[in-house]
Amino acid sequence: MIAKVKVANLREKSQAELTQTLDTYKRELMDLKVQQVAGAAAAKSSKIRDVRRNVARVLTVLTQQARSDVRGQYAGKKYIPKDLRAKKTRALRRALTKNELSRKTLRQQKKEDNFPIREFAIKA
Repeated sequence: MIAKVKVANLREKSQAELTQTLDTYKRELMDLKVQQVAGAAAAKSSKIRDVRRNVARVLTVLTQQARSDVRGQYAGKKYIPKDLRAKKTRALRRALTKNELSRKTLRQQKKEDNFPIREFAIKA
């Protein structure tokens, strides 16, 4: 049985090494599929599953690295690409910011200045 590749090991590799491992896994997968068509044992079917998952892991690490590089380029900028923004929910994305929530109209400011909240000490 083919060993499951560890994602922690993949993260240590460079982009070139990752693409190289991806190519080897894809080649291995192609060989296994050819053997399956040729009528090999059922054990090959489980190997195909493992190799497909290894390919997926490598691709995931590649995309994560690419996205983190792009995030670094846009760090501190006013606008960032939509696919890098926080998804949240539509309502949360459109909600007022903390600054917008804390702002008061001139009328509200005058009202608070002229009519402060009265505090009374109650004798027990």
